[in-house]
Amino acid sequence: MSERLVILGSKGGPAIRPGGPSPTSSLLEIGGRRIVVDCGLGVSRGLVEAGMALPDLDLVLITHLHSDHVLELGPLLHTAWTAGLKTPVQVLGPVGTKAVWTGFVASLLYDIDLRIADEGRPDIRNLVNITEFGEGGVLEDNGLLIDALRVEHPPVTECYALKISHGGRTIVFSADTAYFPPLSVFARKADILVHEAMHPDGVDRLVARTGNGDRLKAHLIASHTMAADVGRIATDAEVDHLVLHHLVPADDPEISAAHWIEQAGLTWDGLLTIGRDGLNLPLPPTKPQRIPA
Repeated sequence: MSERLVILGSKGGPAIRPGGPSPTSSLLEIGGRRIVVDCGLGVSRGLVEAGMALPDLDLVLITHLHSDHVLELGPLLHTAWTAGLKTPVQVLGPVGTKAVWTGFVASLLYDIDLRIADEGRPDIRNLVNITEFGEGGVLEDNGLLIDALRVEHPPVTECYALKISHGGRTIVFSADTAYFPPLSVFARKADILVHEAMHPDGVDRLVARTGNGDRLKAHLIASHTMAADVGRIATDAEVDHLVLHHLVPADDPEISAAHWIEQAGLTWDGLLTIGRDGLNLPLPPTKPQRIPA
């Protein structure tokens, strides 16, 4: 299995528009694991188009329970099941993730029970294992390490950046967050930092288009990170590669990749990639482990 990061859905917020990008989700293939990070609307289609067979679904991570990160969790698991999933899937998410799954199963109970009886499928309820986590160590399994850092995303309190390490490589996902300097410590020397980003010129146009007015703008300013501040985090963390993700706005025709590069470039002069749906980035090769003297 090739090792790669795929941005499946690159926009912040739950709305979808004709020809526009999908809400947030990513695929990380590392150390023989297929890790889905967040499950915004479109994640199932994104995985298929990225070439991953849904029955190979392995590990799902949820950063927080805003709909643009969790709306398609249940449908992804169910679709993988109808595609032939037979092996357990581990889902790790914040408090409340179990309730999301339980509610989905209840809503599809007729279909699930019918398919088990009529098609001879294994019981999906026995294939999905949900573990809720808080800040700190999340998983240690055969060389794969996952750690969580609580970030600032008011009014959500259970929102976590995730650090995924294997073979001497480290990939960090910021989740949704306001400018949060402790993240630069958490992401120290990461090979890739995948960080949400907001563009100042697009905020007022986005607010005008969605009709939520001053309340939406106040939320965006308090809960998300301007691209220039993302650059500060990456610079302070001395990461190798910065990937802008969960773009706000992601579908403004007046904001191109060059505009994102300009904003992040105010504070970051390293390798920079602007996320887009279907973006496929190979991971760096494994690194030799340091042996203490």
